[in-house]
Order: sequence, then C-alpha cells, then structure tokens
Amino acid sequence: MEAAFVGDWILDAENPPLQTLYAQLEKPSNIERLVFSTARLGEWDSLLMTELIRLIEHGARQNISVDITTLPAGIQGLLSLVYAVPERAETRQAPLHSRWQADLGNAALRFSKDAEAFIVFIGELAQSAFDAVIGKARFRSIDFWLYIRECGPSAFPIITLISVLIGLILAFVGSVQLTLFGAEIYIADMVGLGMTRDMGGLMAAIIMTGRSSSTFAAELGSMQVNSEIDALKSMGFEPMTFLVLPRMLALVLMLPLLCLYADFMGMLGGALVTVSFFDMAFVQYFDRTVAAVHIKDIAMGVVKCSVYGLLIALSGCQRGMQCGRSASAVGEATTSAVVTGIVFIVVADALMTMICKRLGL
Repeated sequence: MEAAFVGDWILDAENPPLQTLYAQLEKPSNIERLVFSTARLGEWDSLLMTELIRLIEHGARQNISVDITTLPAGIQGLLSLVYAVPERAETRQAPLHSRWQADLGNAALRFSKDAEAFIVFIGELAQSAFDAVIGKARFRSIDFWLYIRECGPSAFPIITLISVLIGLILAFVGSVQLTLFGAEIYIADMVGLGMTRDMGGLMAAIIMTGRSSSTFAAELGSMQVNSEIDALKSMGFEPMTFLVLPRMLALVLMLPLLCLYADFMGMLGGALVTVSFFDMAFVQYFDRTVAAVHIKDIAMGVVKCSVYGLLIALSGCQRGMQCGRSASAVGEATTSAVVTGIVFIVVADALMTMICKRLGL
C-alpha cells in the first residue's frame, strides 16, 4: 500500500487528516507493507516527523512493514536517530489521572516535609546562636552592620509612606461612624490604638517581608547556585553562623524600631485628617492620643514585631539555603520566601491577638 504526502507539512499549515489511512490499516486486509510517496511533498518540520513515527508504531502493532527508503534523506537520518536505541517497554509510564484524594495526600506529604525541614532549620539556627553566645562561633561584624543598615535606615522611606497612608485610611474609616454621633475627637483614640497594638507593626512586617525576606532568599539562593556555600563549608565556615545568624539578628533588632517609627507616622497621618477635615486642633488630637495609648499598647506592638522579625528572617534564609542549582530555582525560592513570610506573619498576628485578648491585655 502506498501513502502519499502532499503539500507543506509544517505546524502552521493545514494538512490532510490521516484518520482514513489509520482506518484502512486497522481493517482486516492483506496489507503487509506500507510505502510512502513524497514526490509532491513541500516543506516539512517536526509535524511530519511526529506523524511518521505514529504511522510506524501503528504499523508495528498491526504487523505491517513500513518502508522508509523512499523518504528524503533528512527524514531517514532523523528516524534512524529516533530508533537508534530501542525503547524498553517497562520504562514507558502510563498517563496518570490523579484524583482529588491523591492531590490532597500529596499536599499533606509536602506540608509534612516542609514542616520537618523548618523544624530542623530552627534547631540548627538555635545551635549556631548558642555557639555564638559562648564564643565558639563568629561572624563578620561588617556584615552585621551592613544588614542593620539594609533592614533599618534603608527602609525608612517606604515605611514612612505606607504608615502615613494607613493612618489616613484609619482616620477616614473611623470618621464615617464617629461623625454620626458627634464623636470625631475619638478618631485619635482609634488611630493611636490601632497603630500601636496591631497595624503599625503588621504593615512594617509585611513591607520588610517584601524587602528583606526576598533579598535574603535571593542572596543565599545565588550563593547556592554558584557553589559559594559549599566553598564556605570546605574552608571550615559554618553557613548557619556565617550567613544566616547576622541576617536574623539584624532583622529582629531593627523591626521593633521600625514598628515604633511606623506607629508615630501613622498617628501623624491620622492627625492630618482630623485637623484638616474635622475642626480639631492638633493639641486636642495629641492630648487624646496620649490619654488613649498606654505603655502596654506600645509594648504589645514591639513584642509582636520581634516575633515577626524572627519569622521573616527564618522564611527568607530557609528558602535561600534550600534553593536549587538553577536560575529558576532562585526565583522560586524568592517567591516562596515572600509568600511564606506573609503567611507566618498573619498567622502569628492572629494567635498573639487571641492570646492577648485571653489574658486581658
């Protein structure tokens, strides 16, 4: 039997369907040999190769000999490369049709693996911190002060902008209900308590997740790709102490200070709205803020931010240390660090808020 290929057989061209040919080959007949005619064949690319391989495999299943000697020399050479090493039947896998139970189980296994890796990372970091305290481990002080600058003063512009806007938003949202009762003066109470107890530290932590956690993951991931971490190990340096510990200490120390700065800027933003739109003197706003905000409210936000700083540093450094050996792995580690850090912050904020409520703080 002779099968003719006519016209261009390229991906963008319209080609005659081969269902008729397959149907003829499947019918009980005396067809023992299949020959190709390419006299009217135009341009061709991988589409023709794919169809030829399908025909050859289909013919093999029907015990039909497929003659490729009439094909162009280029096609014959490619086919010879395809069949140079016979495929072992046991290596071909059947297509998997996963069910939702399997997807749920795989997700649970991934979560368990990530949780185990996170616990191990915390243990190694705690051991490195203890070694540094007793003098058995050291890191470069210049690196520590560099991270202090990156996690502190360098973040002031974005912290200022976001905190002032958050204060403005809180003041406007609160004024919608408070003006109904002529209680605009209590806008200062709401803004002050909202910023010091929760919003100031939360927004500072989210900003630092985008800045510092992603930076830590990208830096450590790039070092992993370039085998710099392996080089440090070969020279006798402990990566957890030399790379992770100064980053964590810098962020844990600077984030509470950023929280205090964010609280002040947020209350300043609330003052701008109250003084400008609700006929209240700045002295009145200041007096109400001082009367409403207590030391325990400020301390609560600072303590929360210390926890946030630890979680942000852990998420960024862990993802960076676990990074693969490719450029795409660095991008995945950076994305994962930011997402993990934000999830940790929100969950920790919810837990600490419920604990403080339970304790009456």
